[in-house]
Amino acid sequence: MKSYAIYDEELDETFAIGYLFYYEKSKSFVIELSADLDEWDAPLLFQRLVREKKYTVPRDISLLWVKERVIPSGRQNIGSILKNHKLKDYSEMALLSLSKGRCSQDNCYITEISEEKIPENIKDRMKKNLWECFPTEDNQIVCLFKDDIVKKVEISLLLEQYKDILYVLKNRTLLDSVKVGAGGYSIIFNDSIEIQTSDLRRIGQTLPLTSKDFYNFVRRNVLDTTKTCDMLQCSRQNLSYLVKEKKIKPIIYGTKENLYLKGEIEKTLND
Repeated sequence: MKSYAIYDEELDETFAIGYLFYYEKSKSFVIELSADLDEWDAPLLFQRLVREKKYTVPRDISLLWVKERVIPSGRQNIGSILKNHKLKDYSEMALLSLSKGRCSQDNCYITEISEEKIPENIKDRMKKNLWECFPTEDNQIVCLFKDDIVKKVEISLLLEQYKDILYVLKNRTLLDSVKVGAGGYSIIFNDSIEIQTSDLRRIGQTLPLTSKDFYNFVRRNVLDTTKTCDMLQCSRQNLSYLVKEKKIKPIIYGTKENLYLKGEIEKTLND
């Protein structure tokens, strides 16, 4: 993750109006605005959010802010521009860095900062993001948040806000594709349908468990092939035979190794 402070030349030069985070693997942008930012001092794109006291800018709106400040990929002479700046490929982040985030529509600019310089209140806000998630058999999503809260979310309650959820509810494969978005700001189905973390937290039912409880369960109760063989006191060949004969069922099939549930192996030993 790369971090940038966003400043406005017309405001106090020591006051960052927000922070831009770039997640390199997914090439995603997310902006966290300062809670001290006044609606009328905010860039036009963010004024409604500030008015509603929403300071985490969704990924799509953050990308719009970035696109306002970079040369579009469809520019006729884009190849020459990239060559002049010694860029092999089109990169919004690279172009944004070259211009320091400046554009003709406002007086904002960006400055790269280290993670240590991100304010604690922004870090605390980010701790409410997702750590992990998984679907349940009844078409709900269990969400494990970074602040150790666990919620079970009935996503059908968000149909009015996210129309595409209907496709998710009708397609189990699509539901099973769920994963945590960049920075834990959302969940994403099939890399296309996205639900914001703030909405998941808002409607989710809190469970009397913590994220650490799930971590400890996996650490203590999920076995790899080697540990399973040790527990059964058998060879890998014998274990493969037991799996083939359906006397043992892995919870995950892998190309080189499977994963097994400890309770299932103990049951096999006692049968």
